[in-house]
Amino acid sequence: MSMTHTTRRTFMKTAASAAATATLASPLRAAQERTPVIDAHMHVWSDNKDPFPYAHPYSKGFTGATIAATADILIEDMDNNGVTHSILVQTICHGWDNSYTSHCLQRFPNRFRAHGLIDPVDPNVADKLDYWMSEHGFSGMRFSPIYYMGESNGGDAWLTGPAHRRLWRKAEQLGAVFNMFISSTQLPRLATMIEEYPEAKIIIDHMGQIDFGSPNAQQELDKLLMLSSYPNVWVKISELSSTAPTKVYPFQDALPWMTQIFDAFGPDRILWGTGYPGICRAEYNRPSLKDELALVREHFSYLNKENRDKYLGINAAQLWSIDC
Repeated sequence: MSMTHTTRRTFMKTAASAAATATLASPLRAAQERTPVIDAHMHVWSDNKDPFPYAHPYSKGFTGATIAATADILIEDMDNNGVTHSILVQTICHGWDNSYTSHCLQRFPNRFRAHGLIDPVDPNVADKLDYWMSEHGFSGMRFSPIYYMGESNGGDAWLTGPAHRRLWRKAEQLGAVFNMFISSTQLPRLATMIEEYPEAKIIIDHMGQIDFGSPNAQQELDKLLMLSSYPNVWVKISELSSTAPTKVYPFQDALPWMTQIFDAFGPDRILWGTGYPGICRAEYNRPSLKDELALVREHFSYLNKENRDKYLGINAAQLWSIDC
């Protein structure tokens, strides 16, 4: 039986739409069929401050983000580039209220894992960890000693204080993962806790924020490399746009430093993360997601295919128990 003109036209539109959808989804499908590609460091924030208010704890004059970075923008970015999962890390502009991060996790539970923020000087910090993990399904928290260097915000003595010892014991019980946004100068203090609580899973964000163009870069890197002796420590090789000596893509002048990190921590304890979705990348001087992936696949010469796959996703899948 032959098609009418209208039926044929409808069929062609449907077929074209299906083909377009398949083309759009093909990077994601290809990634899913091969190995996981997991962005282990992603910030998103709400475009509606009524249900999800901004409350920047270190910038009282902050009234709201001027660039959109919602979960929907992130999902589109991921799908277009074959990224299977992202680890959400609560952005500082929402402060200690992790509601938007929780909202995103509830909407996309098969694509996201979530980490919140807790006021580190809160004496009930251990209970807050329990709450966000037990009631909201979070995988752990991020703490930012880097904002407490020297006398800033009262100093970082809390890192080894009684409340945080209770926190770390709770983390061991819950299987929590801690992201540490920390300066390399603070790593010796952190090492005290890492040694005392060997079951706590610790990630050093952005390689300890070392400026590899500084005269004392090796001295600071050695503090990070010392942590490689603890099997419960991972490191994010990330933020090259702010840590590489020239800060120019593809950051080849950072390779000798990254190679030292790889040699110390090995292929199983390095993680990939890019920071922001959509146009935020350009606004904050980060490469596009496409370029971030090309950076690893084409320019990280110290990684063979097996280790590249571990860095881009397999390690994260194991750490966050993601089935792929």
